[in-house]
Amino acid sequence: MRDDTLLAALAAAEEDRIVFDLTGIEERYASLLEELPGVRVRFALKACPVDEVLDCLARKGSGVDAASVQEIRQAVGAGVPADRIHYGNTIKSDADIAEAYRLGIRDFATDTVEDVTAIAAHAPGSRVFCRLATDGGGALWGLSRKFGCSAEDAVAVLERARDAGLEPAGLSVHVGSQQMTAEAWQRAFEQLVDLLGLLGRRGTALRYVNLGGGLPALGYLDRRGEPLDPPLDKMFAVIREGMQHCRDAGGPLDFVVEPGRYLVADHGAVRAHVSRLTRRHTETGEQQFWLYLSCGKFNGLYEMDALQYRLVFPGHQGGPSVPATVAGPSCDSDDAYPGGHGLVQVPEAVASGDPVWVLSSGAYAVSYMTQGFNGFAPLPWTCVRRTEGER
Repeated sequence: MRDDTLLAALAAAEEDRIVFDLTGIEERYASLLEELPGVRVRFALKACPVDEVLDCLARKGSGVDAASVQEIRQAVGAGVPADRIHYGNTIKSDADIAEAYRLGIRDFATDTVEDVTAIAAHAPGSRVFCRLATDGGGALWGLSRKFGCSAEDAVAVLERARDAGLEPAGLSVHVGSQQMTAEAWQRAFEQLVDLLGLLGRRGTALRYVNLGGGLPALGYLDRRGEPLDPPLDKMFAVIREGMQHCRDAGGPLDFVVEPGRYLVADHGAVRAHVSRLTRRHTETGEQQFWLYLSCGKFNGLYEMDALQYRLVFPGHQGGPSVPATVAGPSCDSDDAYPGGHGLVQVPEAVASGDPVWVLSSGAYAVSYMTQGFNGFAPLPWTCVRRTEGER
Protein backbone atom coordinates (compact mmCIF):
# COMPACT_ATOMS: atom_id res chain seq x y z
CA MET A 1 0.00 0.00 0.00
CA ARG A 2 1.52 3.31 -1.10
CA ASP A 3 0.89 5.81 1.71
CA ASP A 4 3.71 8.36 1.36
CA THR A 5 1.28 11.12 0.46
CA LEU A 6 -0.93 10.39 3.46
CA LEU A 7 1.99 10.26 5.88
CA ALA A 8 3.41 13.50 4.50
CA ALA A 9 0.05 15.22 5.00
CA LEU A 10 -0.14 13.94 8.58
CA ALA A 11 3.36 15.24 9.26
CA ALA A 12 2.48 18.64 7.84
CA ALA A 13 -0.72 19.00 9.87
CA GLU A 14 -0.26 21.29 12.86
CA GLU A 15 -3.74 20.73 14.30
CA ASP A 16 -5.99 17.72 14.72
CA ARG A 17 -7.82 16.59 11.58
CA ILE A 18 -8.73 13.64 9.38
CA VAL A 19 -6.75 13.26 6.16
CA PHE A 20 -7.97 11.31 3.13
CA ASP A 21 -5.69 10.21 0.29
CA LEU A 22 -7.88 10.41 -2.81
CA THR A 23 -5.27 8.75 -5.02
CA GLY A 24 -5.10 5.78 -2.68
CA ILE A 25 -8.90 5.49 -2.69
CA GLU A 26 -8.96 5.54 -6.48
CA GLU A 27 -6.29 2.84 -6.63
CA ARG A 28 -8.24 0.64 -4.22
CA TYR A 29 -11.30 1.10 -6.45
CA ALA A 30 -9.27 0.09 -9.52
CA SER A 31 -7.94 -3.00 -7.74
CA LEU A 32 -11.51 -4.03 -6.89
CA LEU A 33 -12.50 -3.91 -10.57
CA GLU A 34 -9.43 -5.99 -11.45
CA GLU A 35 -10.45 -8.64 -8.92
CA LEU A 36 -14.14 -8.62 -9.88
CA PRO A 37 -14.31 -7.56 -13.53
CA GLY A 38 -17.69 -6.45 -14.75
CA VAL A 39 -19.26 -5.81 -11.35
CA ARG A 40 -21.18 -2.60 -10.73
CA VAL A 41 -19.83 -0.71 -7.74
CA ARG A 42 -22.12 1.25 -5.44
CA PHE A 43 -20.01 3.02 -2.81
CA ALA A 44 -21.56 2.72 0.66
CA LEU A 45 -21.77 6.43 1.37
CA LYS A 46 -22.37 5.90 5.07
CA ALA A 47 -18.75 4.80 5.43
CA CYS A 48 -17.40 8.21 4.38
CA PRO A 49 -19.93 10.95 3.53
CA VAL A 50 -17.23 13.32 2.26
CA ASP A 51 -18.02 15.11 -0.99
CA GLU A 52 -14.44 14.97 -2.27
CA VAL A 53 -14.32 11.20 -1.77
CA LEU A 54 -17.72 10.76 -3.38
CA ASP A 55 -16.68 12.90 -6.33
CA CYS A 56 -13.43 11.01 -6.99
CA LEU A 57 -15.21 7.65 -6.94
CA ALA A 58 -18.11 8.87 -9.08
CA ARG A 59 -15.63 10.11 -11.68
CA LYS A 60 -14.23 6.58 -11.86
CA GLY A 61 -17.70 5.17 -12.53
CA SER A 62 -18.91 4.23 -9.07
CA GLY A 63 -22.50 4.66 -8.01
CA VAL A 64 -23.78 4.99 -4.46
CA ASP A 65 -25.47 2.75 -1.92
CA ALA A 66 -27.59 5.25 0.02
CA ALA A 67 -29.11 4.56 3.42
CA SER A 68 -31.37 7.62 3.62
CA VAL A 69 -32.98 10.38 1.61
CA GLN A 70 -30.29 12.77 2.82
CA GLU A 71 -27.56 10.52 1.41
CA ILE A 72 -29.50 10.35 -1.86
CA ARG A 73 -29.60 14.16 -1.95
CA GLN A 74 -25.88 14.32 -1.29
CA ALA A 75 -25.13 11.87 -4.08
CA VAL A 76 -27.40 13.63 -6.56
CA GLY A 77 -25.89 16.98 -5.56
CA ALA A 78 -22.42 15.59 -6.22
CA GLY A 79 -23.43 14.66 -9.75
CA VAL A 80 -23.99 10.92 -9.33
CA PRO A 81 -26.65 9.87 -11.88
CA ALA A 82 -29.85 8.69 -10.22
CA ASP A 83 -29.68 5.38 -12.09
CA ARG A 84 -26.40 4.64 -10.25
CA ILE A 85 -27.92 5.23 -6.80
CA HIS A 86 -29.38 2.30 -4.88
CA TYR A 87 -31.62 2.93 -1.88
CA GLY A 88 -30.07 0.13 0.11
CA ASN A 89 -31.82 0.54 3.45
CA THR A 90 -34.69 -1.87 3.96
CA ILE A 91 -36.12 0.45 6.63
CA LYS A 92 -37.84 3.52 5.23
CA SER A 93 -41.08 5.42 5.69
CA ASP A 94 -43.70 6.14 3.05
CA ALA A 95 -42.41 9.73 2.88
CA ASP A 96 -38.83 8.49 2.39
CA ILE A 97 -39.88 6.25 -0.49
CA ALA A 98 -41.89 9.00 -2.17
CA GLU A 99 -39.06 11.54 -1.88
CA ALA A 100 -36.47 9.08 -3.19
CA TYR A 101 -38.74 8.36 -6.15
CA ARG A 102 -39.13 12.09 -6.79
CA LEU A 103 -35.35 12.40 -6.84
CA GLY A 104 -35.19 9.76 -9.57
CA ILE A 105 -34.37 6.64 -7.56
CA ARG A 106 -35.76 3.42 -9.04
CA ASP A 107 -33.72 0.74 -7.19
CA PHE A 108 -34.95 -0.14 -3.69
CA ALA A 109 -33.82 -2.77 -1.21
CA THR A 110 -36.54 -4.55 0.72
CA ASP A 111 -37.09 -7.55 2.98
CA THR A 112 -40.81 -7.47 3.88
CA VAL A 113 -44.09 -7.56 2.02
CA GLU A 114 -45.19 -4.45 3.95
CA ASP A 115 -42.28 -2.49 2.52
CA VAL A 116 -43.05 -3.83 -0.97
CA THR A 117 -46.64 -2.59 -0.64
CA ALA A 118 -45.35 0.87 0.28
CA ILE A 119 -42.87 0.92 -2.63
CA ALA A 120 -45.65 -0.03 -5.05
CA ALA A 121 -47.80 2.81 -3.72
CA HIS A 122 -45.14 5.54 -3.65
CA ALA A 123 -42.56 4.42 -6.23
CA PRO A 124 -44.60 2.64 -8.92
CA GLY A 125 -42.73 0.53 -11.45
CA SER A 126 -39.50 0.52 -9.46
CA ARG A 127 -37.01 -2.33 -9.17
CA VAL A 128 -36.75 -4.18 -5.86
CA PHE A 129 -33.88 -6.19 -4.45
CA CYS A 130 -34.83 -8.62 -1.71
CA ARG A 131 -32.21 -8.90 1.02
CA LEU A 132 -31.57 -12.35 2.44
CA ALA A 133 -30.58 -12.78 6.07
CA THR A 134 -27.06 -14.06 6.73
CA ASP A 135 -25.57 -15.40 9.96
CA GLY A 136 -22.87 -12.71 10.18
CA GLY A 137 -20.31 -15.24 11.38
CA GLY A 138 -16.70 -14.18 10.96
CA ALA A 139 -17.40 -10.45 10.82
CA LEU A 140 -16.54 -7.82 13.41
CA TRP A 141 -20.08 -6.52 13.00
CA GLY A 142 -22.41 -9.34 11.95
CA LEU A 143 -25.51 -7.35 10.87
CA SER A 144 -27.46 -10.56 11.38
CA ARG A 145 -30.65 -9.58 13.22
CA LYS A 146 -32.08 -6.31 11.93
CA PHE A 147 -31.89 -6.93 8.20
CA GLY A 148 -32.78 -9.63 5.74
CA CYS A 149 -35.38 -12.33 5.45
CA SER A 150 -35.56 -16.10 5.04
CA ALA A 151 -35.64 -17.78 1.64
CA GLU A 152 -39.33 -18.54 2.14
CA ASP A 153 -40.11 -14.90 2.85
CA ALA A 154 -37.95 -13.79 -0.08
CA VAL A 155 -40.13 -15.79 -2.48
CA ALA A 156 -43.22 -14.11 -1.04
CA VAL A 157 -41.62 -10.66 -1.20
CA LEU A 158 -40.55 -10.96 -4.83
CA GLU A 159 -43.81 -12.48 -5.98
CA ARG A 160 -45.74 -9.73 -4.18
CA ALA A 161 -43.53 -7.18 -5.94
CA ARG A 162 -44.32 -8.71 -9.33
CA ASP A 163 -48.05 -8.78 -8.59
CA ALA A 164 -47.94 -5.14 -7.44
CA GLY A 165 -46.45 -3.90 -10.70
CA LEU A 166 -42.87 -3.65 -9.50
CA GLU A 167 -39.89 -5.38 -11.09
CA PRO A 168 -38.50 -8.20 -8.92
CA ALA A 169 -34.99 -7.32 -10.01
CA GLY A 170 -32.63 -9.12 -7.71
CA LEU A 171 -31.44 -10.67 -4.50
CA SER A 172 -28.98 -9.10 -2.10
CA VAL A 173 -26.86 -10.25 0.82
CA HIS A 174 -24.46 -8.71 3.32
CA VAL A 175 -21.96 -11.01 5.03
CA GLY A 176 -21.21 -8.56 7.84
CA SER A 177 -18.97 -5.52 8.13
CA GLN A 178 -15.22 -6.21 8.19
CA GLN A 179 -15.78 -9.83 7.27
CA MET A 180 -12.68 -11.84 8.14
CA THR A 181 -13.41 -15.21 6.50
CA ALA A 182 -13.91 -16.50 2.99
CA GLU A 183 -16.28 -19.13 4.37
CA ALA A 184 -18.92 -16.45 5.05
CA TRP A 185 -19.02 -15.69 1.34
CA GLN A 186 -19.32 -19.40 0.55
CA ARG A 187 -22.32 -19.70 2.85
CA ALA A 188 -23.95 -16.63 1.29
CA PHE A 189 -23.51 -18.01 -2.23
CA GLU A 190 -25.01 -21.32 -1.20
CA GLN A 191 -28.12 -19.41 -0.08
CA LEU A 192 -28.21 -17.41 -3.29
CA VAL A 193 -27.77 -20.41 -5.58
CA ASP A 194 -30.51 -22.39 -3.84
CA LEU A 195 -32.94 -19.48 -3.96
CA LEU A 196 -32.18 -18.58 -7.57
CA GLY A 197 -33.00 -22.15 -8.55
CA LEU A 198 -36.23 -22.11 -6.57
CA LEU A 199 -37.33 -18.78 -8.04
CA GLY A 200 -36.57 -20.01 -11.55
CA ARG A 201 -38.76 -23.05 -11.02
CA ARG A 202 -41.55 -20.74 -9.88
CA GLY A 203 -41.23 -18.58 -12.98
CA THR A 204 -39.38 -15.60 -11.49
CA ALA A 205 -36.19 -14.74 -13.36
CA LEU A 206 -33.98 -12.09 -11.82
CA ARG A 207 -31.50 -9.71 -13.44
CA TYR A 208 -29.16 -8.89 -10.57
CA VAL A 209 -27.42 -10.19 -7.49
CA ASN A 210 -26.21 -7.56 -5.04
CA LEU A 211 -23.34 -8.85 -2.91
CA GLY A 212 -23.48 -5.91 -0.52
CA GLY A 213 -20.53 -4.80 1.58
CA GLY A 214 -18.28 -6.70 3.94
CA LEU A 215 -14.96 -6.51 2.10
CA PRO A 216 -12.41 -5.75 4.81
CA ALA A 217 -9.88 -3.04 5.41
CA LEU A 218 -6.33 -4.35 5.69
CA GLY A 219 -4.68 -2.12 8.27
CA TYR A 220 -6.53 -2.85 11.53
CA LEU A 221 -5.14 -4.58 14.59
CA ASP A 222 -6.90 -7.05 16.84
CA ARG A 223 -7.28 -6.47 20.57
CA ARG A 224 -3.87 -8.02 21.17
CA GLY A 225 -2.25 -5.51 18.85
CA GLU A 226 -1.64 -8.07 16.11
CA PRO A 227 -2.57 -7.44 12.44
CA LEU A 228 -6.02 -8.77 11.59
CA ASP A 229 -4.73 -9.95 8.20
CA PRO A 230 -7.96 -10.90 6.39
CA PRO A 231 -7.52 -13.50 3.58
CA LEU A 232 -8.52 -11.10 0.82
CA ASP A 233 -7.16 -13.14 -2.10
CA LYS A 234 -9.15 -16.17 -0.97
CA MET A 235 -12.27 -14.04 -0.54
CA PHE A 236 -12.06 -12.74 -4.08
CA ALA A 237 -11.51 -16.25 -5.43
CA VAL A 238 -14.61 -17.48 -3.57
CA ILE A 239 -16.63 -14.52 -4.84
CA ARG A 240 -15.64 -15.10 -8.46
CA GLU A 241 -16.49 -18.78 -8.18
CA GLY A 242 -19.77 -18.00 -6.44
CA MET A 243 -20.77 -15.53 -9.14
CA GLN A 244 -20.38 -18.28 -11.74
CA HIS A 245 -22.45 -20.70 -9.64
CA CYS A 246 -25.19 -18.06 -9.44
CA ARG A 247 -25.19 -17.69 -13.22
CA ASP A 248 -25.38 -21.45 -13.60
CA ALA A 249 -28.45 -21.49 -11.35
CA GLY A 250 -30.18 -18.28 -12.42
CA GLY A 251 -29.13 -17.57 -15.97
CA PRO A 252 -27.55 -14.29 -17.14
CA LEU A 253 -27.01 -12.07 -14.12
CA ASP A 254 -25.30 -8.78 -13.42
CA PHE A 255 -23.54 -8.35 -10.07
CA VAL A 256 -23.39 -5.36 -7.77
CA VAL A 257 -21.05 -4.75 -4.82
CA GLU A 258 -21.38 -2.06 -2.18
CA PRO A 259 -17.95 -1.56 -0.57
CA GLY A 260 -17.42 1.10 2.06
CA ARG A 261 -14.55 0.59 4.47
CA TYR A 262 -12.66 -1.52 1.90
CA LEU A 263 -12.29 1.58 -0.26
CA VAL A 264 -11.63 4.29 2.32
CA ALA A 265 -10.42 2.91 5.67
CA ASP A 266 -6.76 2.38 4.84
CA HIS A 267 -6.52 5.65 2.91
CA GLY A 268 -7.71 7.87 5.72
CA ALA A 269 -5.97 8.71 8.98
CA VAL A 270 -6.45 10.97 11.97
CA ARG A 271 -3.84 13.42 13.16
CA ALA A 272 -4.52 13.65 16.90
CA HIS A 273 -2.33 14.57 19.87
CA VAL A 274 -1.51 13.29 23.32
CA SER A 275 -3.51 14.73 26.17
CA ARG A 276 -1.64 12.81 28.86
CA LEU A 277 0.21 9.58 29.59
CA THR A 278 -0.59 8.64 33.19
CA ARG A 279 -0.04 5.77 35.60
CA ARG A 280 -2.26 4.39 38.33
CA HIS A 281 -2.09 1.58 40.86
CA THR A 282 -4.90 -0.89 41.34
CA GLU A 283 -6.09 -2.10 44.74
CA THR A 284 -3.68 -5.03 44.41
CA GLY A 285 -0.78 -2.69 43.72
CA GLU A 286 -0.51 -3.42 40.01
CA GLN A 287 0.69 -0.46 37.97
CA GLN A 288 -1.42 0.53 34.95
CA PHE A 289 -0.67 3.10 32.26
CA TRP A 290 -3.36 5.10 30.45
CA LEU A 291 -2.81 7.14 27.31
CA TYR A 292 -5.43 9.83 26.79
CA LEU A 293 -5.74 11.17 23.26
CA SER A 294 -7.46 14.26 21.91
CA CYS A 295 -9.58 11.99 19.70
CA GLY A 296 -11.74 9.08 20.80
CA LYS A 297 -15.01 7.23 20.41
CA PHE A 298 -17.15 10.34 20.03
CA ASN A 299 -14.98 12.39 17.68
CA GLY A 300 -13.58 10.05 15.05
CA LEU A 301 -12.77 6.63 16.54
CA TYR A 302 -16.23 5.22 17.21
CA GLU A 303 -15.23 1.68 16.26
CA MET A 304 -12.54 1.46 18.94
CA ASP A 305 -14.78 -0.90 20.93
CA ALA A 306 -14.27 -3.65 18.31
CA LEU A 307 -10.80 -3.07 16.90
CA GLN A 308 -7.52 -1.29 17.43
CA TYR A 309 -6.11 1.27 15.08
CA ARG A 310 -2.40 1.47 14.35
CA LEU A 311 -0.86 4.36 16.28
CA VAL A 312 2.29 6.16 15.16
CA PHE A 313 4.16 8.50 17.50
CA PRO A 314 6.40 10.62 15.24
CA GLY A 315 9.68 11.52 16.87
CA HIS A 316 9.50 8.73 19.44
CA GLN A 317 10.71 5.69 17.54
CA GLY A 318 13.24 3.42 19.22
CA GLY A 319 12.90 4.49 22.84
CA PRO A 320 11.49 2.52 25.78
CA SER A 321 7.75 1.88 25.78
CA VAL A 322 5.04 0.95 28.25
CA PRO A 323 1.78 -1.02 27.77
CA ALA A 324 -1.11 1.42 28.06
CA THR A 325 -4.85 1.49 27.71
CA VAL A 326 -5.79 4.06 25.06
CA ALA A 327 -8.74 6.34 25.73
CA GLY A 328 -10.32 9.43 24.27
CA PRO A 329 -10.76 12.82 25.93
CA SER A 330 -14.40 12.70 26.96
CA CYS A 331 -15.84 12.24 30.43
CA ASP A 332 -17.38 8.88 29.45
CA SER A 333 -16.08 5.45 30.45
CA ASP A 334 -17.04 3.96 27.07
CA ASP A 335 -14.48 6.24 25.43
CA ALA A 336 -11.65 3.69 25.66
CA TYR A 337 -10.46 0.40 24.28
CA PRO A 338 -12.27 -2.43 26.10
CA GLY A 339 -10.99 -3.06 29.59
CA GLY A 340 -8.58 -5.96 29.91
CA HIS A 341 -7.82 -5.90 26.19
CA GLY A 342 -6.16 -3.59 23.77
CA LEU A 343 -3.02 -2.58 25.65
CA VAL A 344 -0.86 -0.59 23.26
CA GLN A 345 2.87 -0.12 23.47
CA VAL A 346 3.33 3.61 23.98
CA PRO A 347 6.64 5.48 24.06
CA GLU A 348 7.35 6.29 27.69
CA ALA A 349 8.66 9.73 26.72
CA VAL A 350 5.49 11.05 25.06
CA ALA A 351 4.34 14.37 26.43
CA SER A 352 1.12 16.33 26.36
CA GLY A 353 0.70 17.95 22.96
CA ASP A 354 2.82 15.44 21.01
CA PRO A 355 1.24 14.39 17.70
CA VAL A 356 -0.24 10.91 17.23
CA TRP A 357 -1.22 9.43 13.88
CA VAL A 358 -4.16 7.03 13.93
CA LEU A 359 -3.84 4.97 10.74
CA SER A 360 -6.55 3.11 8.79
CA SER A 361 -9.24 5.29 10.37
CA GLY A 362 -10.82 6.59 7.16
CA ALA A 363 -14.01 4.53 7.48
CA TYR A 364 -16.84 5.85 9.65
CA ALA A 365 -14.62 8.50 11.23
CA VAL A 366 -16.75 11.30 9.78
CA SER A 367 -20.18 9.68 9.80
CA TYR A 368 -20.11 8.43 13.42
CA MET A 369 -18.76 11.66 14.86
CA THR A 370 -20.97 13.51 17.35
CA GLN A 371 -21.62 17.20 16.96
CA GLY A 372 -19.67 18.09 20.07
CA PHE A 373 -20.19 15.56 22.88
CA ASN A 374 -18.70 17.03 26.09
CA GLY A 375 -17.73 20.06 24.02
CA PHE A 376 -15.16 18.22 21.91
CA ALA A 377 -15.77 19.44 18.40
CA PRO A 378 -15.94 17.20 15.32
CA LEU A 379 -12.63 16.93 13.50
CA PRO A 380 -12.21 18.82 10.24
CA TRP A 381 -10.90 16.91 7.25
CA THR A 382 -8.44 17.46 4.45
CA CYS A 383 -8.19 15.57 1.14
CA VAL A 384 -4.83 15.15 -0.56
CA ARG A 385 -3.76 13.71 -3.87
CA ARG A 386 -0.48 12.29 -5.10
CA THR A 387 1.29 14.41 -7.69
CA GLU A 388 2.43 12.99 -11.01
CA GLY A 389 6.04 13.06 -9.84
CA GLU A 390 5.22 10.78 -6.91
CA ARG A 391 3.58 8.03 -8.92
